[in-house]
Amino acid sequence: MKAFGIIAFAAAAAAHATIQAAWINGVDQGLGNSASGYIRSPPNNSPLVDVKSKDMTCNVNNAATAKTLSVKAGDKFEFEWHHVSRSAGDQIIDPSHRGPVLVYIAPTDKGSAGNGWVKLAEDGFDGQWGVERLRANGGRHSVVIPDLVPGEYLLRGEIIALHEGDRLNGAQFYMECVQVKITSSGTTTLPAGVSIPGTYSATDPGILFDLYNGVKPYPIPGPAVWDGASSGPAPTSPAPTTTALASTTAVPTTFQTVVKPTTSNVAPPPATTTPPTQGGSGSVAVWQQCGGINYSGPTGCQSGLICQQWNPYYFQCISPDIST
Repeated sequence: MKAFGIIAFAAAAAAHATIQAAWINGVDQGLGNSASGYIRSPPNNSPLVDVKSKDMTCNVNNAATAKTLSVKAGDKFEFEWHHVSRSAGDQIIDPSHRGPVLVYIAPTDKGSAGNGWVKLAEDGFDGQWGVERLRANGGRHSVVIPDLVPGEYLLRGEIIALHEGDRLNGAQFYMECVQVKITSSGTTTLPAGVSIPGTYSATDPGILFDLYNGVKPYPIPGPAVWDGASSGPAPTSPAPTTTALASTTAVPTTFQTVVKPTTSNVAPPPATTTPPTQGGSGSVAVWQQCGGINYSGPTGCQSGLICQQWNPYYFQCISPDIST
């Protein structure tokens, strides 16, 4: 039993990951998780499971590092994740650790204190998980730097591994913060953002989530993706949405994401939704959007699919078996 426990622990440890480097416009910025680097890196690659822990902000090491990367609005910024090293044989993260990949940004002073975090991008499930795309891309995923006022910011990359998410405090969180300085002359300020810890609950449907009990819509946890232009109050999440294979143009990224609408004190426009159809004969493919408030695209699903409403903003073409 003792030997089995050691083997099981070693296998589990082999599955973990950290952000180890970054790329800017395709240029490798070198190893960033050293004492002289630009990543606030933890001492090991173990996950967090307590969403209320102060370490949720930037992992267990939230101290400023020696270096800050200079970026400009419009730059393509890539995070590079690995298990142990940047070697060709490194497994990035174990394939069982499926789940979403997210990116947040905050001004350095606020973010360091756990405040002011704004979601830039999210990659959930559209038949394939964000982590699966991350692995297929050699551990790299990217966002485009928004046109913000100059200053120092933290970019927070995060993986939520759901292989044990069917039990309370089973989901595993991996995150690090990368120090950047925006040097372009933008005038947009970030909205107030959310607190980390604080924005997640252990019982959020995208955290307490059974990965194995059939295919079902996955509601990405946390706030809505920022639209890239507004400022003011922190964005809030609407009813859970399904991540579909559709691109956002608000904050350009290499993620395939759905931007979840923010709420405000202004009543939403009248719904222009189309009720779910029970027989498919249109052009919309599986997992694609087919209706919702302000949606103006095609509403007919391909043969064998139905247009299922998940919330007033998002209808999706799925198999009838998934909706039941």
